[in-house]
Amino acid sequence: MTGYRNAGPLRAPRPEARGRVETFEFDSPLLAQANPLADPTRRDVLVYLPAGYQAESQRHYPVLWSLPAYTSSGPAQVAWRNHGENLPQRLDRLIASGTMPPAIVVMPDSFTSLGGNQFVDSPALGHYSRHIVEELVPEVDRRFRTIARPEARGVFGKSSGGFGGLHLAVRFPGVFGGVASHAGDCGFDRVYQRDFVSCCDELAAWDGDCEAFVSGFWRARKPSGRAFHALMVLCLAASYSPAPGRPLNLELPFDPLTARVDDAVWQRWLTFDPVLYGSEAFDALKQLRGLWVDAGSRDQYFIHYGTRELSARLSKAGVDHHHIEFDGTHSGMDWRLDHSLPWLLGRLETTTG
Repeated sequence: MTGYRNAGPLRAPRPEARGRVETFEFDSPLLAQANPLADPTRRDVLVYLPAGYQAESQRHYPVLWSLPAYTSSGPAQVAWRNHGENLPQRLDRLIASGTMPPAIVVMPDSFTSLGGNQFVDSPALGHYSRHIVEELVPEVDRRFRTIARPEARGVFGKSSGGFGGLHLAVRFPGVFGGVASHAGDCGFDRVYQRDFVSCCDELAAWDGDCEAFVSGFWRARKPSGRAFHALMVLCLAASYSPAPGRPLNLELPFDPLTARVDDAVWQRWLTFDPVLYGSEAFDALKQLRGLWVDAGSRDQYFIHYGTRELSARLSKAGVDHHHIEFDGTHSGMDWRLDHSLPWLLGRLETTTG
């Protein structure tokens, strides 16, 4: 047996200069206005402050907003990992190596009883886009030394978080100066419809009762993969086709008995599809200093097809953007941040001088 011949550690050491994560509570009046699921309105907001923030008391920093994927939320982005890095560790490495400039990164908690968020305003789920833009953005600017201008403010995310970043840029032009969307939901017909039939199967076990299904989901010791996808479909319906007064205040885009798509409801969903953006949305995206869209060439949800189409439509509309299709799937995409975050900050203001 030969000994270990390298004098260094087997695992890569963390940088000596490390940032820290601060947490503050925010009790949201906007989330309290529309909260039929009785989700918490007082949320923890996690904020990464780069190394040197305390020592350099006069320096102001650009701000990046991290929107999590479905099933995730802000606290999950700082959790310990047995392999790889959580988000603060990745930021430490990228900043210490000079790959990206120091930045403040905000990780809001937008988790819901339907398993996640699409970051749209909905009476069935809550006013989550307004919560971020109208409440949290000014609150972070008030509490921390930010460069409180759109030119120094970006948003990034993967999957639902990537979709959310695009939606916020389109819905609230002039708030963010840059967006990085990693496999953000687009091309809804290819991404979502394949789950409709299995959702019908799952709801059938509960006699079609959506509320009973959700209650049973959270009480199950080991929910199935099909149950997770059915819950996701309900979350999407609450986001795209809210229907106050119906069970869970949502309308499904299909008949639960036959699984046939309901064209009228489906059209409501399509108004959110980035591949169907109109001129007003493109005008908003033209205001950005940087727009990054990517997806894996083997994405399990087939998002790469919609991303290709979105890129083509952006180009046709004259929206400057960076599109890349990488070798990978919808899973394990965090490494893409090594590329997108330095790119994004390279296009945002990073100093006040």
